[in-house]
Amino acid sequence: MSPGAGPGDGAPVAPRRPVERVLHGVRDVDDYAWMRNHDDPDLLANLRAERDWYDTATAHLAPLRAELYRRMADRTPAAEESVSWRRDGSLYRTRTAEGHQYPALYRSSIFVPTSAGGELQRPAEGFWRQTHEDMLLDLEELARGHEYAALGVRLVSPDGNWLAWSLDVTGDEVYRLRFRDLRTGEDAPDEIGRSYYTGAWSADSTCFFYVVHDEVYRPFRVLRHELGTDPSADVEVFRDDDRKYDVEVRTTRSGGFVVIRTANRDTAECHLIPAAAPHTAPVVVWPRRTGIEYDVDHVWPAGQLDGATGPGALLAVTDEGATEFRVLAADLRSDLPSGLPAGLPAGLADLGWRELVPGRDDVRVLRVEPFAGHLVLTARRGGRTLLEVRGHDGALRHALVAPVPEGTLELNPDQEYGGQEYGAAAFTARGQSLIEPPAWWDVDPGPQGAEPRWTVRHRSPVPGYDAADYLTERIEATAEDGTAVPVTVARRRDTPVDGTAPCLLYGYGAYEATSDPEFDVAVSALLDLGVVFAVAHIRGGGENGRRWWLGGRLHTKPTTFSDFVAAGRALVSAGLAAPDRLAIRGLSAGGLLMGASLGLAPRLWRAVVAEVPFVDVVGSMLDPDIPLTVNEWDEWGDPRRPDDFAVMRGYAPYENPPSGPRPDLLVTGALHDPRVLVHEPAKWVARLRATAEPGTGMLLFRPELGEGAHVGPSGRYAHLDYEAEILAWVLDRLGVASGTQTVGGPA
Repeated sequence: MSPGAGPGDGAPVAPRRPVERVLHGVRDVDDYAWMRNHDDPDLLANLRAERDWYDTATAHLAPLRAELYRRMADRTPAAEESVSWRRDGSLYRTRTAEGHQYPALYRSSIFVPTSAGGELQRPAEGFWRQTHEDMLLDLEELARGHEYAALGVRLVSPDGNWLAWSLDVTGDEVYRLRFRDLRTGEDAPDEIGRSYYTGAWSADSTCFFYVVHDEVYRPFRVLRHELGTDPSADVEVFRDDDRKYDVEVRTTRSGGFVVIRTANRDTAECHLIPAAAPHTAPVVVWPRRTGIEYDVDHVWPAGQLDGATGPGALLAVTDEGATEFRVLAADLRSDLPSGLPAGLPAGLADLGWRELVPGRDDVRVLRVEPFAGHLVLTARRGGRTLLEVRGHDGALRHALVAPVPEGTLELNPDQEYGGQEYGAAAFTARGQSLIEPPAWWDVDPGPQGAEPRWTVRHRSPVPGYDAADYLTERIEATAEDGTAVPVTVARRRDTPVDGTAPCLLYGYGAYEATSDPEFDVAVSALLDLGVVFAVAHIRGGGENGRRWWLGGRLHTKPTTFSDFVAAGRALVSAGLAAPDRLAIRGLSAGGLLMGASLGLAPRLWRAVVAEVPFVDVVGSMLDPDIPLTVNEWDEWGDPRRPDDFAVMRGYAPYENPPSGPRPDLLVTGALHDPRVLVHEPAKWVARLRATAEPGTGMLLFRPELGEGAHVGPSGRYAHLDYEAEILAWVLDRLGVASGTQTVGGPA
């Protein structure tokens, strides 16, 4: 019998210390509640024993792991470069040197037009030649001596002289914030020891707004730092003491305003500070109203890039009066320098808002991105991504969909680092699919009535890979209530669809997050070994809009799990998965999905990978000292309410270990994870071991005891190695042996 193959096989046994909980008349005994105390030496001893047991149980997979790593590494360019993005006459890009784990940020600050005439043009027009390039920040160097490194913010100041950057080297998402003088390459002595994601510069580049999180990792304060001053003197400009809300800060694309947004799962409130007057007190747009979400951005008057002729208008994307959201606009006060009236009891609600884009039942509007000549709406329709190009008056000019089958189209994500400048005539979009590597296009909408012009700017190179060898399609599973649930599938063209192929199904299904198709060399390695890869777009996610989320949230949460089971059965029925060779994988809330699906259909799955799984749903939601608990009540429910408790306890994997035979199960956790604390998977594994019956499958727990984050290791090669490790276990359970080649592809 292999290590970990069943109960009584020598696997670690955690001590039992029963604690009774009686809630709403229901008595539960928790033998492993003691693990919540992370200072208990028995917890660390248990985690070490589990890791040793895992390492022993998987030692025989070393050849398969090495083969998978080689396949993935062979398709990863030795050196990589991102698509460039323009900002204020400079060109930015990231580049990863040969053999490096992490990229560096570069800037080309001088451009010369190569077109005739000799007059300087905006970088979005004509052709420009790079004449000089500087390295601004080298994450490889910053990561030296650490097993983990991740950037929180990376924002260049409006004058181009400063870079605000923050770094986490443990995986606990506490970022140290620094300010680099790009004229000298030296960091200023100003150093802020605790900060979170998002930030914003003032227009004159003298102030930086940043977010701080509390002891349970909730971002709740915005502070203003004056360059060159002691951070202890930083001024608090906003705080939200309501623990249901998270706070973020950013600058509008126009550069005109700093936006402070505080939000939970279905309610939001925005405050504005003129970027040119950073010491101004924030002005609320609309005071929060439970169940109403909105976000705002800003446009200057038509044709103006600097606001010289007026303050412009605000744009808002909101679900007020439109379940799938609509776009509103309001002109700012032209008789005031910033356009913002101060001291209004109702905030800016009475500015005279008008509807720019009405709500539509079949289009979920996610956000609006203003440019000098047009607006770009990021939206979804029919379960797929959509970019709508509209005039400043809201009139539709173009509806753009992914240029590859069953693919994804989005604005270039590097915009969060200051790209996609407001005055550019064209915007950069990225498209990809499960089988098509990412490609970036400049999309020029052109004048009204003209067809948009697509110009390829960059394609992600994948050595030795030909997308023509693969195909992707979308099938539909029928849920218990008759709803059609989309499933995106990828396979090699020569993989048989006769019910014999091994299959790995991925799912998430929470927070209205979308599992849109993305290219991954790890997936390509699976496909070359004859494995079918599938992604289930289940309710609880946002693939089919806001209603899709509402159908798998709170009291409807069990729908998420039954949808996933339906997706698995549909793959078997379609001949895309062998009945005895179907594995599933999910992370965090997706780990909860794995645990619940394990209980619903234990005989459907051959193997289950639950990464950092949120499985102690009731226990965690009763503990306000656990990060994310209070502001998660709007997603899962508050177990102090009887109805919520009944639903949550009915599906929570910790309270519902499946009886009878179980499939093989691999669970992961991370000691420094601030999102799903390591005791959750540890408790679940202990309970599963204690309740296992004869004939149950392998149960392994892989805790990360060193530096590492919620989503695994950082660094491109470290990530590949982790993927090879997890997938080697999956392939072994599916009967795909080391050194074999089920179908075509590199041997």
